[in-house]
Amino acid sequence: MSKMTGKVVWIVGASSGIGRALAHELSKRGAKLIVSARSKDKLKSLVKELEGEALAAPCDVVDIKSLEKAMKAGREAFATIDSVVHLAAIYDPMALRALDIEKTHAITNVNLNGVFNLLHVILPYYRKRHKGQIALCGSVAGYCGLPQGQPYSATKAAVMNIAQSLKSEEEKLNIKLISPGFVDTDLTAKNDFEMPMIISVEKAAKALANGLESSGFEIRFPFIFTSIMKLLAGLPYRLYFFLTQKLER
Repeated sequence: MSKMTGKVVWIVGASSGIGRALAHELSKRGAKLIVSARSKDKLKSLVKELEGEALAAPCDVVDIKSLEKAMKAGREAFATIDSVVHLAAIYDPMALRALDIEKTHAITNVNLNGVFNLLHVILPYYRKRHKGQIALCGSVAGYCGLPQGQPYSATKAAVMNIAQSLKSEEEKLNIKLISPGFVDTDLTAKNDFEMPMIISVEKAAKALANGLESSGFEIRFPFIFTSIMKLLAGLPYRLYFFLTQKLER
């Protein structure tokens, strides 16, 4: 029996990509789901596809009141929330020399401020219960600064930092950091280069679900690619910049 059987999991960013695939995977494992995103129609369609109990609770992570409303709906439906998985994000690859400031502000608002908004809503509830799982989605793009990767990479580096701080501060809570490599989604489809070791959303969802059940802090996939990126991030700066500048050229 899966450790997720009977658990109530709130997936924020469930309408597409890894979030949607994770909803299917956790539903198969017997979890009860609260699925959130901005698109009400996509969420309703998702709920119909799932095997187990699920509630569509639309919200926008930049709007605290809508997050509070979604959380309230979930608690009313299932009495509790055992786990929240934050996957909501937007992505537009760009170089700093060609920065679109409006897109930059939008990415920062969703990818970074959205995390703070979610924590503002869920942490008081979990602190009162003295338990609960929070999984925040960073990225291997946040391991180190790479050409053409801003501002998305910067927001993901910040999320990694937040998860690390949260793990240190909240000893009674089960804090997880999700670090995906390249996954075949609508977001990565915007890339104009060949993505090494790219995996399907189904494989990503299984790896993520397994990580939620594990005792470790970081959930990363695929393993070999994320290991290479960790190694790159740990190189001395002279060698690191030599390699990344070669990538840029």
